[in-house]
Amino acid sequence: MNIVEELQSLDINDVGRWPFLFRAALIVLVFSVVLGLGIYWTIIQDKAPQLSRAQEDEQNLRVTFENKQRKAANYDAYKRQLSQIEQSFGTMLRQLPGETEIPSLIVDISQTGLAAGLQEKLFQPQPEIPKDFYAEKPIKIRLSGGYHEMANFVSGIASLPRIVTLHDISITPEAQGSFDRLSLEVTAKTYRYLDEEAEK
Repeated sequence: MNIVEELQSLDINDVGRWPFLFRAALIVLVFSVVLGLGIYWTIIQDKAPQLSRAQEDEQNLRVTFENKQRKAANYDAYKRQLSQIEQSFGTMLRQLPGETEIPSLIVDISQTGLAAGLQEKLFQPQPEIPKDFYAEKPIKIRLSGGYHEMANFVSGIASLPRIVTLHDISITPEAQGSFDRLSLEVTAKTYRYLDEEAEK
């Protein structure tokens, strides 16, 4: 009899009558399945959380690596950009008046109003307000004149060599119902860089 015929003649309900070779193969198969399940439940199942954590760590490290690789690839561009920012910052710092230049800048602001043809009703420098790395010097101004003179004043302020910004702008007619003569109330602010010694 060949092996195929012997396999077909085997009775599953009477394993004890099987030939020795088939019984041994069945025992090895059952033992292998039981051993495999035992290994899975005792070793692999216990290591599954560690494997999951390791996979998460790998993913996080991969993202970190890609970010750092992207930064490293753009390092030269970042250095150039930083250099440009430093130059731009230096240019802006030079536009901020120094402590000794504030009085002359206040005079320049006043002269700009007079040169535009406006009458000065109020020109009141306020105390300096320290901020993070700079100080703000507000000046309350009230001027009287025509619309075009006020536009010339604003244009003149914008063309000053130092940074001066205008805030809280209010334009009202001086006489009710007449727009020939206007009153301009504004707070002009100039800024001064606080060096490290001044900040302390």
